Amino acid sequence: MSRTARPRCRAALAALSCCVALGCGTGSVPQGDQPSPPPSAPAAAGHGVVTWASSAGRVGEAADGRGYRLMVHTSVGGSGLRVRLSNAFGDQPVTFDNVHAGLRRDGAALVPGSNRRLTFGGARSVTVPAGGIVYSDPLPGHVPAGRTLAVSLYVPRAGGALTGHWLAMRTSYTTDGDHTAQEGAAHWKQRTGSWFYLDAVTVRPRKGTGAVVALGDSITDGWHSTTDRDRRWPDYLARRLAASGTTVKGVANAGIAGNKLLLDGPGQSALNRLQRDALSLPGVRTVFLFQGVNDIKAEPGATGAGLIAGYRRLIDRAHAAGKCVVGATIAPFKGWQEWDPAGEAVRQQVNAFIRDSGAFDGVTDFDRVLRSPHDPERILPVFDGGDHLHPNDKGMRAMADAVDPKTLDCGTG
Repeated sequence: MSRTARPRCRAALAALSCCVALGCGTGSVPQGDQPSPPPSAPAAAGHGVVTWASSAGRVGEAADGRGYRLMVHTSVGGSGLRVRLSNAFGDQPVTFDNVHAGLRRDGAALVPGSNRRLTFGGARSVTVPAGGIVYSDPLPGHVPAGRTLAVSLYVPRAGGALTGHWLAMRTSYTTDGDHTAQEGAAHWKQRTGSWFYLDAVTVRPRKGTGAVVALGDSITDGWHSTTDRDRRWPDYLARRLAASGTTVKGVANAGIAGNKLLLDGPGQSALNRLQRDALSLPGVRTVFLFQGVNDIKAEPGATGAGLIAGYRRLIDRAHAAGKCVVGATIAPFKGWQEWDPAGEAVRQQVNAFIRDSGAFDGVTDFDRVLRSPHDPERILPVFDGGDHLHPNDKGMRAMADAVDPKTLDCGTG
């Protein structure tokens, strides 16, 4: 039976169905690779290195007078912290006022004395047009690696589509009104599992330090890892790199649940978001590409030739930007409702290309790490998060341990 004609189970992961209902993806089919428009202030990042990032999409409707206290985890430490605020998916301007950054103590409470105001061109307020992004001015002082940073935003004026990241696997907080300067938790009672507007944090670390961006889907996004414990595989990788001799220390997580390499929805395809979510981030030397399973199990599913052509296009664009690309093999998923032998054949064809073609600057074999020796089409039970597709915490750690740090230290930041 052909890949385009074979029947499929259309049952979807409940969480991803919720994402679609909220409008997290465009659902459109791109007519070709669409490099994201350049940042509205491309020079504002200076010579920093990304210490945290998430991939933006549409996550609902914006509202006036809302406050957001967003919890993110740094990978590399340094001075001159900047935040990148995104209205990439907005259809109206958004005004940010009284943006602050501090260190989290517990819950929504911050370490006393750590919460400081960020400015934009010297002003405390900035309006970002629809489709735009903006970097803050650098904040004096040192930001430690491996700490939870709280970025508090007040949005007095917004409307239309809301830009953010739906599946954060991290508890953040919202409120009515402006309480961004307050270090206590008294006014931050509303919890959320998403990030809003904030899509990158950069610092200036030791000279010569670079970063890697993990371009992926729900496995990279951390689904089935433990919430609020930073146990996604890129988190484990960041901790490994911190203790390694490599100069790559920053890790940016560009995973989107349900995302595909070739087609939009949920979120823009990896090809269409490559510029904004990876190549534009300061200090990135290497793109770590771990995508393809959602293309395979889609209806109709991608062919091996189609996926391989997509990999080659992405590699060419990253190389043109001076970045290396490390490819990861597609992990087994037999037992997931959309698995079938035809899709498995495509997975094997694509994995053979990743391992043997020489197209990538480096390869990490997640398939061999995660698969069961008794049934190589299935994830090893000890690593199975329960749905036969997403690894648990142990599986996430095994994935990070399989990455050779030396393969990440090859491009230009």
